Amino acid sequence: MITTKLAQFLPQDDSGSWILQLIWIVFFIAYMLYGQRIQVWNMLFGIKRSVKELESLRNEAKKMVIKAIRKINGTQIDPTPVVDRFLDYITIQPEDMDPAGVVWKLEHILNVRESRFKDEVKMMTPNAEKTQINNLEKMLEVAQTLNSIYKTVRHYYLLGRKTMSLYIIMQLDMQLPQFMRQAKAYMGALDAFALGQPIGDGAGALVAAKLMRGFNKTLIAEETVMAEVPLEGRKAYIIKAEGPSAAVGKPGEAIKKILERNNEKISAIITVDVALKYEGEENGEVADGVGVAIGGYGVERFKVEENMLKHKVPVYCVIIKENLEQAISPMRKEIVNAAEKAVERVKLLVRERTREGDVVIIAGIGNTVGIGQ
Repeated sequence: MITTKLAQFLPQDDSGSWILQLIWIVFFIAYMLYGQRIQVWNMLFGIKRSVKELESLRNEAKKMVIKAIRKINGTQIDPTPVVDRFLDYITIQPEDMDPAGVVWKLEHILNVRESRFKDEVKMMTPNAEKTQINNLEKMLEVAQTLNSIYKTVRHYYLLGRKTMSLYIIMQLDMQLPQFMRQAKAYMGALDAFALGQPIGDGAGALVAAKLMRGFNKTLIAEETVMAEVPLEGRKAYIIKAEGPSAAVGKPGEAIKKILERNNEKISAIITVDVALKYEGEENGEVADGVGVAIGGYGVERFKVEENMLKHKVPVYCVIIKENLEQAISPMRKEIVNAAEKAVERVKLLVRERTREGDVVIIAGIGNTVGIGQ
């Protein structure tokens, strides 16, 4: 294209053709020698803009957390130093070279981590209620995640710029759109936790809340409630995290306790949770299958799997499909409608896989922020 434009200004004789060929050769040699470097500079320029945008999102998340703390606590204590320290808080997972017992080590570390988070929040907001503490804790976790994404991208950007390695920069450039999607989705989650709104991840908890509505609830495990409900001629133990604060509870521990202390034979365990959809699938599609649908670090899922094997109980699942943005941002209408479909799918599973008079356990998994009991 460049040579075509230049040809318009050159003499239309042999000398013009010679000059055009010379220019083309110079461009070709320059591209062969510096083409990769030009490509690297171009990618670095685009990555630099994304790094600045991630930094802006991180700073905005930090401001929102500080604003939420001051709204509860007033101006008595400046939470900025504690929030700054919290953003770089790390959790080191246990050594898994010898896998025996690693789940219990991980559970202990996660319990200490959660206790530390709550203590930090209580220190900054001594007059806060339980719901406010849980919501602020999740806001801090989101801000921490955004800080981690920003620092990870910045690290590889600076490393790529320092080494001018095409492979480092190219890998970062290819993964950058996914990092940006995640960061923007987490900002949506921050808004939801600040206002106490339900998020897409709470769809499973919403299903359980619909099934246990109007029945007495008891605390069966940490931040986890249970209700005994007649369902399709069966007796169902419905489990969900205690709402409406931002909590996921301990559904695995709750199911374990029911199995161990119940004299009745449990005929089935049904878990309801969200799952990331494939591109091309509709948000809010409902599917069912077998297995334990519990996300996270795997501790609660392990407890269910261990006890289902011990007590010989079949396990089924119902999943509601969402994309990442919907899972961690305020719950949309299609997910609310999908929860109604999931309720009917649970009832269908109960009718098909158990008999009248049987006893079943149904666990609604997910963050129950904004979802009461």
